[in-house]
Amino acid sequence: METLRHIVLFVHLIGFATLFGAWAVEAFGGKKQITRLMHIGVTIAAVAGLALAAPWGLAEGHELNYPKIGTKLVILLIIGALLGIGQSRQRKTGEVPPVMFWGIGILTLVNAGIAVLW
Repeated sequence: METLRHIVLFVHLIGFATLFGAWAVEAFGGKKQITRLMHIGVTIAAVAGLALAAPWGLAEGHELNYPKIGTKLVILLIIGALLGIGQSRQRKTGEVPPVMFWGIGILTLVNAGIAVLW
């Protein structure tokens, strides 16, 4: 069961890497647009993260950190909202507001930092 939990954790990290990698490519070499790959990354990270939040496959006496899970979930929902709103504005005007675009990258890094440091 622990091996399955590690596999789900690996998939969760792949989702984060996909989201952040797609954002970084657009930020430092692209047109600063929201891409479909960003949506795929946040979806993979969300589904795998919710699976990790379930209390299965834990070692004896180990408990989940619910405040950390709640904080990461709120940040993930904000990232998803920024992606959706930014995609809508991109379709209408042809560009994403810079605050939304940079907010996606910053919040993605904050979410990763919380995962590692908390």
